[in-house]
Amino acid sequence: MNAPRLPVILIVWFSLSTAYALDAHKPLDNPEQQELYERLTEEVRCLVCQNQTIGDSSAPLAADLRREVWEMVAAGQSEQQIKTFLTDRYGDFVLYKPRYGGPAALLWLAPGLLLIFGGFVLWRVVRRRTALPVNLDNDSTNGSGD
Repeated sequence: MNAPRLPVILIVWFSLSTAYALDAHKPLDNPEQQELYERLTEEVRCLVCQNQTIGDSSAPLAADLRREVWEMVAAGQSEQQIKTFLTDRYGDFVLYKPRYGGPAALLWLAPGLLLIFGGFVLWRVVRRRTALPVNLDNDSTNGSGD
């Protein structure tokens, strides 16, 4: 009779372990602070999952980050102060929209610079090709199909 209970116990155990990772703190009293908290949980990357925000992740580290962000918002820290704290601790990777400047500036500017460079190279190739002499005698004999 104990054997059928074992799978049920295991299913309940594993489902509770994932639910335990989610935070269960109360909403902030100030609606502006609650909005800031919710916005930050959607802008901060889970360092374990890396393709999820801390608001979407059930990883224990994400729960710790949500708790820490909640405490900083409740303490009255600004969005910039919280983001600075997170990037100083975890690097720019923690933000889905990294700050502009430093090494990240190259990533922001690279597509435009590559497009300009490619356009310049294309312009030079077309300009040189148009300057080449055209030999009509060779073109007409090669294209006859003999």
